[in-house]
Amino acid sequence: MDCLFCKIVNQEIPADILYEDDLVIAFSDINPQAPFHCLVIPKKHISTLNDITEQDRELVGHMVTTAGKIAADKGFAQEGYRTVFNCNSHGGQTVYHIHLHVLGGKPLGWPPYQDTLKTPV
Repeated sequence: MDCLFCKIVNQEIPADILYEDDLVIAFSDINPQAPFHCLVIPKKHISTLNDITEQDRELVGHMVTTAGKIAADKGFAQEGYRTVFNCNSHGGQTVYHIHLHVLGGKPLGWPPYQDTLKTPV
């Protein structure tokens, strides 16, 4: 499999690892969108949110609780942070291995970016 995130899990390519256990690994995003931006990924390859099964429920829950622990460790859990899963191309997914973005360290606006679709006349 030629998956960028699997290569990080397998230590075939370097990453700034922030957290690791038997189920997940968290590392700094190479294109940060906030003062703090990391990705929490499962070590098990799951391509998209659509591919999660009932057997993956605890794994995905572990990803979310790991995000909360990281936010607390980095000191911005109380002020607030954002977590985001993107799914498929229209959802903004560019690496097809599920990953949870954890963003914090500043007030985050909504919507997160301008809608590029034009309203029909």
